[in-house]
Amino acid sequence: MKSARHSLILEIIDELDIETQEELAEELKRRGVRVTQATVSRDIKELRLLKVLAEHGKYKYATVERAEKGMNDRFIRILSESVINVEVANNLIVVKTLTASAQASCEAIDSMKWSEVMGTIAGDNTLLIITRSDEAAQAVMERFNTLIRK
Repeated sequence: MKSARHSLILEIIDELDIETQEELAEELKRRGVRVTQATVSRDIKELRLLKVLAEHGKYKYATVERAEKGMNDRFIRILSESVINVEVANNLIVVKTLTASAQASCEAIDSMKWSEVMGTIAGDNTLLIITRSDEAAQAVMERFNTLIRK
């Protein structure tokens, strides 16, 4: 019963912009599943649902995977709009950005969790990407250039 309800909740939040637990409970009832607000609250915690900003400016429930995809899309947009120059030196990649954009760009790169990247450091308009090897730097550079040219 619980797993079926969880599946239905995931289906509902995929189809509809559900903003509150009450809305979710109402939609479940509309689909023949009687639940209390406390049960919905537990389900949300067990499913690890998050509230994310929807396209229309309000918040809605989403899975972690969906939220991360949305964040990655935003981060890629930040990168493509703020990067001025990218250079590679051995296993280091130096990225020049618009003023005050390096930290957001750095967070974007960190969020992608590329296995070749050991770490990043950001200043105001420059970020440093440290890779595991010279070859890894070249691979990251190619991937990076593909992202910022979209």
